[in-house]
Amino acid sequence: MSASPPVEPVGSGSAKGRQTRQAIIDCALQMAGRIGLEGLSIGVLADRMEMSKSGVFAHFGSREELQIAVIRHYHDQFEQEVFYRAIEQPRGMPRLAAMVQRWLQRVSVEMETGCIYISSAVEFDDRPGTVRDALVAMIQTWHDAVRRAIVQAIEMGHLKPDTDPQQLMFQIHGYILALHHDARLLRLPNSLELACRSLDALLRDHATPEGLPLLLPCLAKEHPASDSAPH
Repeated sequence: MSASPPVEPVGSGSAKGRQTRQAIIDCALQMAGRIGLEGLSIGVLADRMEMSKSGVFAHFGSREELQIAVIRHYHDQFEQEVFYRAIEQPRGMPRLAAMVQRWLQRVSVEMETGCIYISSAVEFDDRPGTVRDALVAMIQTWHDAVRRAIVQAIEMGHLKPDTDPQQLMFQIHGYILALHHDARLLRLPNSLELACRSLDALLRDHATPEGLPLLLPCLAKEHPASDSAPH
């Protein structure tokens, strides 16, 4: 899984410069989870990092480049924790189920901090520009990877031949969005358990007799902490 090529960093030619830039991005990502990408500014980050505004600006050049760098950093983390771990599983149902499970695990960890993909979609859905383009490219990259896993599972006889990859991807994503909404906004204590059960049932409904035994154990059982809500 890969997204668009990285933007060439500004003012980060030295090892120290790259280290400082990464520290700024790490700080910005933590802040974006709470205040959104639109809440980020060179001035706010300068205060948090105890740097001058010109010092922060030298590493990015613009607020938009800072926002894109944060999205890229989040995408890299997501890729490492979800995609690469999932593709360690054999193609077909084992890989698809692992993708779904690790996606759920990632969202469950983000119940406190928020998912950048989801929260930023609300901020930039109707705002054309380079930040929105970068966000769409990275989300689409992940969705394409899941769709490929669905197609492979169909080809290997693990999912029913009449399974529509786009429809199944839409349903999986819908449950992920519902989990984020109900856990963070409504604070429903059993939202994670409901999402786990729903996704498990969805995959079982599309599985063939050959694919059913290859499913992971019930996803709901993989999340013993699902009865706790964010505070």
